Amino acid sequence: MIKHKVLILEDDPLIAEDIRDLIQQLGHTVVGIAYTKEKAFELLEKHHPSFAILDINLGDNLDGILVAEHINKHFDFPFIYLTSYANQLILDQIKHTLPMGYVVKPFEEAQLFTAINIATSNFNVLAPNKEFSMSTINRQLTNPLTDKEFAILKDLYLGKNNEEIAASHFISVNTVKTHLKKLYEKLEVHSRTAAVASLCTLISRHSHP
Repeated sequence: MIKHKVLILEDDPLIAEDIRDLIQQLGHTVVGIAYTKEKAFELLEKHHPSFAILDINLGDNLDGILVAEHINKHFDFPFIYLTSYANQLILDQIKHTLPMGYVVKPFEEAQLFTAINIATSNFNVLAPNKEFSMSTINRQLTNPLTDKEFAILKDLYLGKNNEEIAASHFISVNTVKTHLKKLYEKLEVHSRTAAVASLCTLISRHSHP
């Protein structure tokens, strides 16, 4: 089992210490506990962890999402979310950050153990293949992607929203939606999350024939 250097973002000190104890019992090292996003940024720069457990809500703010976005932009390791509420609203708010999983509080040691292992496994499938090619994907599709559709698929993988995609390609948001519709049809999916999941499957098949 991979041993991680873990960052914990949790604003309840008692819960944070419980998580620290569980993480250490599982054989991992805790590099620090952050109660705020600012402290999380500091610990990220100082310790360069290999895994993070992020509480979505710090007080009344969704600061866990901001920390996740920072990790995606500046680092390259998996993270999972902690949340007290597992509903569609929460999932819609976090999916653009491409978490490797989430755990609902309160949780048992076995749940955390499983979540970390699955997150690590899924991330390791993706990590060596971040520079995937259009030909790799199109060889596995009945109806191949166009250059623009492939470029937008890569943007989805990176967690960009429609406005960010439009700006990076100098097109309108409506044009982005048109490309997404065609992209979903070719991947036989109906959402961003499903499109990214389909991409991960295609990459995995290519990596492990």
